[in-house]
Amino acid sequence: MFTGIIETLGIIKDIQKDGDNLHVSVSSSITSELKIDQSLAHNGICLTVVAIKNDIYTVTAIKETIDKTTIGNWQIGDFINLERAMKLDARLDGHLVQGHVDQIGICNAVKESNGSWYFTFQYDSKPNNITIEKGSITVNGVSLTVVNSKQNEFSVAIIPYTFEHTNFQTFKVGTKINLEFDVIGKYVARLFEYKK
Repeated sequence: MFTGIIETLGIIKDIQKDGDNLHVSVSSSITSELKIDQSLAHNGICLTVVAIKNDIYTVTAIKETIDKTTIGNWQIGDFINLERAMKLDARLDGHLVQGHVDQIGICNAVKESNGSWYFTFQYDSKPNNITIEKGSITVNGVSLTVVNSKQNEFSVAIIPYTFEHTNFQTFKVGTKINLEFDVIGKYVARLFEYKK
């Protein structure tokens, strides 16, 4: 489990295809604190550390992950949001995040507003994924509050700190992102569908 509070940015140093799997090597400021078998969220995708060498560690993604997330589009030099798994004795500053991406979304608009930014994203609402006004959403692993919720679109407001310390600074219209919908909202949506 994660909180959606990003610890640092990582830089992709190498990508190797191995059958249906993808091995991604990342350089980060927290590599020295990692260990083999540890789980980290990478742009919201929970992946396991399989190797560490100097300041670079490697994770492996299977076909299911590649098919349902943006990891297949990553390139060497890309910045990715990193978060280690939450500690049970720590404050939950974001919201409960599983690290299981529900689907890929697309950035529809970026608007600067007096030092902050509004980002609008489109998504497919058919799999019973919903956003709720003032509810929680995870975008590339970042815990955020939904504004202007619609059936297949929502916006988020980004403060300067979040903009500077996550890869939101690289987003533009057309950027594909990982979405994890709030687990409580998903449960309510599925319950509502079941009662129909």
